[in-house]
Amino acid sequence: MSEQTVQAQTVLSIDSGTPYLSLGLLANGQRFERVLEVGRAAAERLPAELAALYAGAGVPLGAELIVVGTGPGSYTGLRVGASYALGLGRAWGVPVLGVPTLEGLAGEQDVTVAVSLDARKEHVYGAVYRLAGGVVTEALHPAARYPLAAFEALAAGLPWHRDGAPDPLLLATNGLHHGRQDWELAYL
Repeated sequence: MSEQTVQAQTVLSIDSGTPYLSLGLLANGQRFERVLEVGRAAAERLPAELAALYAGAGVPLGAELIVVGTGPGSYTGLRVGASYALGLGRAWGVPVLGVPTLEGLAGEQDVTVAVSLDARKEHVYGAVYRLAGGVVTEALHPAARYPLAAFEALAAGLPWHRDGAPDPLLLATNGLHHGRQDWELAYL
């Protein structure tokens, strides 16, 4: 998509696969977000938080594109976010694209960065990405489950973002650039 199209579009992003509920909205050239630690209460909190996001942005409910974080994450959390995104996509008649949740941890720098989420038992789900303008341009080490020691070796000397809240605006931006229509959820 061209940058002009990117700026003109209203894009909603949803990620609920971690203990955080991350909602983002790109609308009218502006960026809005709500990120809350909700634990396992994503299903209960998502509708009201989405309404609050739109109210705070001052735009009517709707979007031209929805981006959903596809994990890795908790089984229930991912299914809540994906189901909600698919329901909205169907109601609004818009596509729902998937982006790995790990891309929301990458940051907005022009750098190579390691990102990971705890996978328990001395393992992480991680990836090493090359970024340009906050967009993932290449996966140097693809998203996978790694023994912690092995991933520490891959991440040596790199900025390493771990176990934080996915940035919903990064998910939206990455979704615009390379979101997938044939996405699948990845569970922890």
